[in-house]
Amino acid sequence: MSLGVGACGSAQQAGDSAETKSSAIASTQAVASSASSEDGENKAGKGEDTASSTGKVASPDDVVPEAKGMKIGATYYTLQTEFCMRMDNAAKKWAKNNGVNYKSYDGNNDAATQLDQVETMIADGVDAIILNPQDADACSACVNAAVKAGIPIVGVNTMVNNDKLTGYCGSQDVSAGEEIMKYMIQYMNKDAFNIVVIEGPMGQSAQLQRIEGINNVLRDYPKIQILAQNTANWSRSEAMTLMETWITTHGDKIDAVVAENDEMALGAREAIEAAGMDIPCIGIDGITDAVSAVGNGKMVASDFQNAEGQISGALETAVKAVKGEKFEKEEWIPFEMITPKNYKDYQNRY
Repeated sequence: MSLGVGACGSAQQAGDSAETKSSAIASTQAVASSASSEDGENKAGKGEDTASSTGKVASPDDVVPEAKGMKIGATYYTLQTEFCMRMDNAAKKWAKNNGVNYKSYDGNNDAATQLDQVETMIADGVDAIILNPQDADACSACVNAAVKAGIPIVGVNTMVNNDKLTGYCGSQDVSAGEEIMKYMIQYMNKDAFNIVVIEGPMGQSAQLQRIEGINNVLRDYPKIQILAQNTANWSRSEAMTLMETWITTHGDKIDAVVAENDEMALGAREAIEAAGMDIPCIGIDGITDAVSAVGNGKMVASDFQNAEGQISGALETAVKAVKGEKFEKEEWIPFEMITPKNYKDYQNRY
Protein backbone atom coordinates (compact mmCIF):
# COMPACT_ATOMS: atom_id res chain seq x y z
CA MET A 1 0.00 0.00 0.00
CA SER A 2 1.41 3.34 -1.03
CA LEU A 3 -0.66 5.73 1.09
CA GLY A 4 1.42 8.60 2.37
CA VAL A 5 4.71 7.31 1.00
CA GLY A 6 6.74 9.80 -0.96
CA ALA A 7 7.71 13.43 -0.93
CA CYS A 8 5.67 16.55 -1.59
CA GLY A 9 1.93 16.09 -1.78
CA SER A 10 -1.32 17.61 -0.69
CA ALA A 11 -3.63 16.54 2.07
CA GLN A 12 -6.25 15.73 -0.56
CA GLN A 13 -3.94 13.26 -2.34
CA ALA A 14 -3.32 11.33 0.85
CA GLY A 15 -6.97 11.36 1.80
CA ASP A 16 -8.13 10.09 -1.60
CA SER A 17 -5.73 7.15 -1.58
CA ALA A 18 -6.97 6.08 1.86
CA GLU A 19 -10.66 6.54 1.11
CA THR A 20 -11.60 2.96 0.30
CA LYS A 21 -9.94 1.36 3.30
CA SER A 22 -10.94 3.95 5.88
CA SER A 23 -14.52 3.84 4.57
CA ALA A 24 -14.49 0.11 5.19
CA ILE A 25 -13.41 0.71 8.78
CA ALA A 26 -16.16 3.28 9.27
CA SER A 27 -18.64 0.77 7.86
CA THR A 28 -17.33 -1.85 10.27
CA GLN A 29 -17.95 0.54 13.18
CA ALA A 30 -21.53 1.07 12.11
CA VAL A 31 -22.25 -2.58 11.43
CA ALA A 32 -20.55 -3.82 14.58
CA SER A 33 -22.80 -1.72 16.77
CA SER A 34 -25.94 -3.26 15.29
CA ALA A 35 -24.89 -6.82 14.58
CA SER A 36 -24.67 -9.72 16.97
CA SER A 37 -23.16 -12.94 15.72
CA GLU A 38 -25.54 -15.87 15.60
CA ASP A 39 -22.59 -18.26 15.54
CA GLY A 40 -21.92 -19.33 19.10
CA GLU A 41 -24.39 -16.74 20.43
CA ASN A 42 -24.89 -18.51 23.74
CA LYS A 43 -21.17 -18.23 24.48
CA ALA A 44 -20.57 -14.84 22.91
CA GLY A 45 -23.38 -13.04 24.69
CA LYS A 46 -25.52 -10.34 23.15
CA GLY A 47 -24.15 -6.95 22.19
CA GLU A 48 -26.36 -3.94 22.69
CA ASP A 49 -26.92 -1.61 19.73
CA THR A 50 -25.36 1.27 21.62
CA ALA A 51 -21.96 2.87 22.04
CA SER A 52 -20.64 4.55 25.16
CA SER A 53 -18.20 7.44 25.38
CA THR A 54 -19.30 9.26 28.50
CA GLY A 55 -19.90 6.50 31.03
CA LYS A 56 -17.52 5.15 33.64
CA VAL A 57 -14.15 4.22 32.15
CA ALA A 58 -13.02 0.73 33.15
CA SER A 59 -9.89 0.31 35.26
CA PRO A 60 -7.45 -2.52 36.08
CA ASP A 61 -8.54 -2.01 39.69
CA ASP A 62 -12.13 -3.00 38.86
CA VAL A 63 -13.43 -6.09 40.63
CA VAL A 64 -15.35 -8.41 38.29
CA PRO A 65 -16.33 -11.49 40.35
CA GLU A 66 -17.69 -13.44 37.39
CA ALA A 67 -14.25 -13.33 35.73
CA LYS A 68 -12.64 -15.58 38.34
CA GLY A 69 -11.14 -18.74 36.87
CA MET A 70 -11.39 -17.62 33.25
CA LYS A 71 -8.61 -18.11 30.74
CA ILE A 72 -8.10 -15.12 28.45
CA GLY A 73 -5.45 -14.64 25.77
CA ALA A 74 -4.42 -11.42 24.04
CA THR A 75 -2.44 -10.69 20.89
CA TYR A 76 -1.03 -7.17 20.49
CA TYR A 77 0.32 -5.98 17.16
CA THR A 78 3.48 -5.10 19.10
CA LEU A 79 4.71 -5.06 22.67
CA GLN A 80 7.68 -2.86 21.82
CA THR A 81 6.03 0.54 22.29
CA GLU A 82 5.18 2.16 25.60
CA PHE A 83 1.49 2.46 24.78
CA CYS A 84 1.03 -1.24 24.01
CA MET A 85 3.11 -2.21 27.02
CA ARG A 86 0.80 -0.02 29.12
CA MET A 87 -2.17 -2.01 27.86
CA ASP A 88 -0.48 -5.34 28.56
CA ASN A 89 0.68 -4.30 32.04
CA ALA A 90 -2.81 -3.08 32.87
CA ALA A 91 -4.28 -6.36 31.62
CA LYS A 92 -1.92 -8.32 33.85
CA LYS A 93 -2.94 -6.20 36.84
CA TRP A 94 -6.63 -6.63 36.03
CA ALA A 95 -6.18 -10.40 35.63
CA LYS A 96 -4.36 -10.70 38.95
CA ASN A 97 -7.06 -8.70 40.72
CA ASN A 98 -9.77 -10.91 39.27
CA GLY A 99 -8.25 -14.38 39.39
CA VAL A 100 -7.95 -14.68 35.62
CA ASN A 101 -5.36 -16.79 33.78
CA TYR A 102 -4.05 -14.24 31.28
CA LYS A 103 -1.42 -14.74 28.59
CA SER A 104 -0.28 -12.15 26.06
CA TYR A 105 1.52 -12.39 22.73
CA ASP A 106 3.65 -9.92 20.76
CA GLY A 107 2.47 -9.86 17.14
CA ASN A 108 5.72 -8.28 15.94
CA ASN A 109 3.77 -6.00 13.57
CA ASP A 110 2.73 -8.97 11.44
CA ALA A 111 -0.87 -10.05 10.77
CA ALA A 112 0.14 -13.63 9.93
CA THR A 113 1.91 -13.92 13.27
CA GLN A 114 -1.21 -12.68 15.04
CA LEU A 115 -3.32 -15.30 13.27
CA ASP A 116 -0.90 -18.01 14.41
CA GLN A 117 -1.21 -16.67 17.95
CA VAL A 118 -5.01 -16.71 17.81
CA GLU A 119 -4.90 -20.32 16.62
CA THR A 120 -2.54 -21.15 19.49
CA MET A 121 -4.96 -19.58 21.97
CA ILE A 122 -7.84 -21.55 20.50
CA ALA A 123 -5.84 -24.78 20.84
CA ASP A 124 -5.02 -23.85 24.43
CA GLY A 125 -8.72 -23.63 25.25
CA VAL A 126 -9.04 -19.96 26.14
CA ASP A 127 -12.45 -18.65 27.12
CA ALA A 128 -11.97 -15.37 25.24
CA ILE A 129 -9.47 -13.56 23.03
CA ILE A 130 -8.41 -9.90 23.00
CA LEU A 131 -7.26 -8.64 19.57
CA ASN A 132 -5.16 -5.51 19.03
CA PRO A 133 -4.80 -5.88 15.24
CA GLN A 134 -1.82 -4.84 13.15
CA ASP A 135 -3.83 -4.47 9.93
CA ALA A 136 -7.51 -3.65 9.54
CA ASP A 137 -8.03 -6.07 6.65
CA ALA A 138 -5.44 -8.80 7.13
CA CYS A 139 -6.40 -9.42 10.76
CA SER A 140 -9.97 -10.20 9.77
CA ALA A 141 -8.80 -13.81 9.60
CA CYS A 142 -8.17 -13.71 13.35
CA VAL A 143 -11.82 -12.89 13.96
CA ASN A 144 -13.01 -15.62 11.61
CA ALA A 145 -10.85 -18.22 13.36
CA ALA A 146 -12.21 -17.31 16.80
CA VAL A 147 -15.82 -17.20 15.62
CA LYS A 148 -15.44 -20.61 13.96
CA ALA A 149 -14.18 -21.98 17.29
CA GLY A 150 -17.09 -20.37 19.16
CA ILE A 151 -14.80 -18.14 21.22
CA PRO A 152 -15.61 -14.46 21.88
CA ILE A 153 -12.99 -12.12 20.38
CA VAL A 154 -12.93 -8.48 21.49
CA GLY A 155 -10.98 -5.77 19.71
CA VAL A 156 -9.03 -3.10 21.52
CA ASN A 157 -7.34 0.17 20.47
CA THR A 158 -7.07 -0.59 16.73
CA MET A 159 -9.91 -1.78 14.53
CA VAL A 160 -10.48 -4.69 12.18
CA ASN A 161 -12.78 -4.88 9.17
CA ASN A 162 -14.98 -7.76 10.29
CA ASP A 163 -18.54 -7.36 11.59
CA LYS A 164 -18.29 -10.70 13.43
CA LEU A 165 -16.06 -9.09 16.06
CA THR A 166 -17.71 -9.66 19.43
CA GLY A 167 -17.08 -6.15 20.73
CA TYR A 168 -14.62 -3.27 20.71
CA CYS A 169 -13.12 -0.77 23.16
CA GLY A 170 -10.99 2.12 21.99
CA SER A 171 -10.86 5.82 21.17
CA GLN A 172 -11.97 7.72 18.08
CA ASP A 173 -8.81 8.10 16.02
CA VAL A 174 -10.35 10.45 13.46
CA SER A 175 -11.02 12.91 16.28
CA ALA A 176 -7.41 12.56 17.47
CA GLY A 177 -6.12 13.50 14.03
CA GLU A 178 -8.44 16.48 13.94
CA GLU A 179 -7.50 17.59 17.44
CA ILE A 180 -3.73 17.59 16.93
CA MET A 181 -4.00 19.39 13.59
CA LYS A 182 -6.32 22.04 15.06
CA TYR A 183 -4.03 22.49 18.04
CA MET A 184 -0.97 22.94 15.82
CA ILE A 185 -2.78 25.58 13.76
CA GLN A 186 -3.77 27.37 16.95
CA TYR A 187 -0.17 27.16 18.18
CA MET A 188 1.25 28.49 14.91
CA ASN A 189 -1.33 31.30 14.97
CA LYS A 190 -1.50 31.51 11.18
CA ASP A 191 -3.17 29.67 8.33
CA ALA A 192 -0.26 29.40 5.88
CA PHE A 193 2.75 27.24 6.75
CA ASN A 194 4.47 23.98 5.82
CA ILE A 195 4.22 20.70 7.71
CA VAL A 196 5.59 17.19 7.52
CA VAL A 197 3.37 14.30 8.63
CA ILE A 198 4.72 11.11 10.21
CA GLU A 199 2.30 8.19 10.02
CA GLY A 200 1.84 4.84 11.71
CA PRO A 201 2.00 1.44 9.97
CA MET A 202 0.18 1.66 6.65
CA GLY A 203 -3.15 -0.14 6.72
CA GLN A 204 -3.62 -0.04 10.48
CA SER A 205 -6.88 1.59 11.52
CA ALA A 206 -5.15 4.21 13.69
CA GLN A 207 -2.99 5.30 10.76
CA LEU A 208 -5.93 5.46 8.37
CA GLN A 209 -8.22 7.31 10.73
CA ARG A 210 -5.68 9.75 12.15
CA ILE A 211 -4.59 10.87 8.68
CA GLU A 212 -8.28 11.16 7.80
CA GLY A 213 -8.73 13.49 10.76
CA ILE A 214 -5.67 15.55 9.85
CA ASN A 215 -6.92 15.89 6.27
CA ASN A 216 -10.42 16.83 7.46
CA VAL A 217 -8.95 19.91 9.11
CA LEU A 218 -6.53 20.75 6.31
CA ARG A 219 -9.34 20.95 3.75
CA ASP A 220 -10.31 24.22 5.41
CA TYR A 221 -6.72 25.52 5.28
CA PRO A 222 -5.55 25.29 1.65
CA LYS A 223 -2.43 27.35 2.37
CA ILE A 224 -1.06 24.77 4.80
CA GLN A 225 1.18 22.59 2.65
CA ILE A 226 2.32 19.04 3.38
CA LEU A 227 5.96 19.04 2.26
CA ALA A 228 6.38 15.32 2.97
CA GLN A 229 4.65 12.43 4.67
CA ASN A 230 5.68 8.85 5.28
CA THR A 231 5.39 6.06 7.81
CA ALA A 232 7.76 5.51 10.70
CA ASN A 233 5.76 2.52 12.01
CA TRP A 234 5.18 4.06 15.46
CA SER A 235 8.98 3.89 15.96
CA ARG A 236 11.07 6.65 17.54
CA SER A 237 14.25 5.55 15.77
CA GLU A 238 12.55 5.29 12.37
CA ALA A 239 11.04 8.74 12.83
CA MET A 240 14.43 10.19 13.71
CA THR A 241 15.93 8.77 10.51
CA LEU A 242 12.97 9.98 8.45
CA MET A 243 13.20 13.47 9.91
CA GLU A 244 16.93 13.61 9.21
CA THR A 245 16.15 12.92 5.55
CA TRP A 246 13.47 15.58 5.44
CA ILE A 247 15.73 18.16 7.09
CA THR A 248 18.34 17.45 4.42
CA THR A 249 15.73 17.78 1.67
CA HIS A 250 13.59 20.65 2.94
CA GLY A 251 15.67 22.39 5.61
CA ASP A 252 14.09 25.48 7.13
CA LYS A 253 11.04 25.18 4.87
CA ILE A 254 9.62 22.82 7.51
CA ASP A 255 7.53 24.85 9.94
CA ALA A 256 5.93 22.07 12.01
CA VAL A 257 5.84 18.30 12.55
CA VAL A 258 2.53 16.47 12.94
CA ALA A 259 3.07 12.89 14.11
CA GLU A 260 0.42 10.22 14.56
CA ASN A 261 1.97 9.09 17.85
CA ASP A 262 4.34 10.39 20.50
CA GLU A 263 7.18 7.97 19.81
CA MET A 264 7.49 9.37 16.30
CA ALA A 265 7.12 12.98 17.44
CA LEU A 266 9.95 12.43 19.92
CA GLY A 267 12.13 10.79 17.27
CA ALA A 268 11.57 13.75 14.98
CA ARG A 269 12.46 16.09 17.82
CA GLU A 270 15.78 14.30 18.33
CA ALA A 271 16.68 14.86 14.68
CA ILE A 272 15.60 18.49 14.89
CA GLU A 273 17.77 19.17 17.92
CA ALA A 274 20.74 17.36 16.36
CA ALA A 275 20.43 19.70 13.38
CA GLY A 276 20.42 22.73 15.66
CA MET A 277 16.86 23.61 14.70
CA ASP A 278 13.69 24.32 16.68
CA ILE A 279 10.56 23.03 14.93
CA PRO A 280 7.32 22.49 16.89
CA CYS A 281 6.16 18.86 17.15
CA ILE A 282 2.86 17.33 18.23
CA GLY A 283 1.85 13.70 18.81
CA ILE A 284 -0.71 11.31 20.24
CA ASP A 285 -0.80 8.92 23.24
CA GLY A 286 0.50 10.87 26.24
CA ILE A 287 3.41 8.53 26.95
CA THR A 288 5.83 9.37 29.76
CA ASP A 289 8.51 11.05 27.64
CA ALA A 290 5.91 13.06 25.75
CA VAL A 291 4.39 14.44 28.94
CA SER A 292 7.87 15.58 29.97
CA ALA A 293 8.49 17.01 26.50
CA VAL A 294 5.29 19.05 26.67
CA GLY A 295 6.37 20.32 30.07
CA ASN A 296 9.83 21.41 28.92
CA GLY A 297 8.71 22.83 25.58
CA LYS A 298 10.13 20.14 23.29
CA MET A 299 6.61 19.18 22.18
CA VAL A 300 3.72 21.61 21.91
CA ALA A 301 1.10 19.04 22.98
CA SER A 302 0.13 15.37 23.04
CA ASP A 303 -3.37 13.90 22.72
CA PHE A 304 -3.65 11.40 25.58
CA GLN A 305 -5.46 8.11 25.07
CA ASN A 306 -6.26 5.90 28.01
CA ALA A 307 -4.44 2.57 27.54
CA GLU A 308 -5.58 1.21 30.89
CA GLY A 309 -9.20 2.13 30.27
CA GLN A 310 -9.22 0.61 26.80
CA ILE A 311 -7.79 -2.79 27.75
CA SER A 312 -9.82 -3.02 30.97
CA GLY A 313 -12.98 -2.24 29.03
CA ALA A 314 -12.14 -4.89 26.45
CA LEU A 315 -11.52 -7.49 29.15
CA GLU A 316 -14.78 -6.70 30.91
CA THR A 317 -16.64 -6.97 27.60
CA ALA A 318 -14.99 -10.36 27.04
CA VAL A 319 -16.17 -11.58 30.44
CA LYS A 320 -19.75 -10.51 29.73
CA ALA A 321 -19.62 -12.23 26.35
CA VAL A 322 -18.40 -15.49 27.89
CA LYS A 323 -21.15 -15.33 30.52
CA GLY A 324 -23.84 -14.60 27.93
CA GLU A 325 -24.61 -11.21 29.45
CA LYS A 326 -25.59 -8.10 27.51
CA PHE A 327 -22.82 -5.63 26.69
CA GLU A 328 -22.20 -2.60 24.53
CA LYS A 329 -20.77 -3.59 21.16
CA GLU A 330 -18.58 -0.48 21.10
CA GLU A 331 -17.11 1.55 23.93
CA TRP A 332 -15.40 4.84 23.12
CA ILE A 333 -13.06 6.60 25.52
CA PRO A 334 -12.41 10.28 24.67
CA PHE A 335 -8.92 11.62 23.99
CA GLU A 336 -7.58 14.33 26.31
CA MET A 337 -5.19 17.03 25.09
CA ILE A 338 -2.06 17.43 27.20
CA THR A 339 -0.78 21.01 27.05
CA PRO A 340 1.81 23.13 28.87
CA LYS A 341 -1.03 24.24 31.16
CA ASN A 342 -2.13 20.79 32.34
CA TYR A 343 0.80 18.42 31.71
CA LYS A 344 1.43 17.99 35.45
CA ASP A 345 -1.95 16.26 35.74
CA TYR A 346 -0.58 13.46 33.54
CA GLN A 347 2.86 13.00 35.08
CA ASN A 348 1.74 10.27 37.46
CA ARG A 349 -0.89 8.56 35.35
CA TYR A 350 1.40 5.53 34.87
